[in-house]
Amino acid sequence: MGKQGGPEIFQITGARTGLTDDVRGRQRRYIISMSIRTVSVILTVVLWNIERPLAWATLIVGVLLPYVAVVFANGGRENTPNLPTSSYVPPLARPALEPSRVEAAAERVPERVEEPVGEHPEAG
Repeated sequence: MGKQGGPEIFQITGARTGLTDDVRGRQRRYIISMSIRTVSVILTVVLWNIERPLAWATLIVGVLLPYVAVVFANGGRENTPNLPTSSYVPPLARPALEPSRVEAAAERVPERVEEPVGEHPEAG
């Protein structure tokens, strides 16, 4: 979409982001989730004798987060952007010649052969 007075810009490709940018983003997500895991493990140790139920919750987060982080980090590349829904479909090609109709023997009308007047094969 363009500005009111400016030209409208159309997206002509569904290209993904570069591989380097994709890997960098996945590494960043992994580091953030591992940092959260480290904080939760430290909180588990600090809260163990102070607030046992909260310590259990942080322990569960610390145990489950590595699995979730690895799944997100190895999830693969992002989906391609939405491409235009309308696509060009060429019209069906019509044959240059129409198929001929084959007559069955019963449909044929016998052709009448007219003999010229005055000529008889027996007269000869």
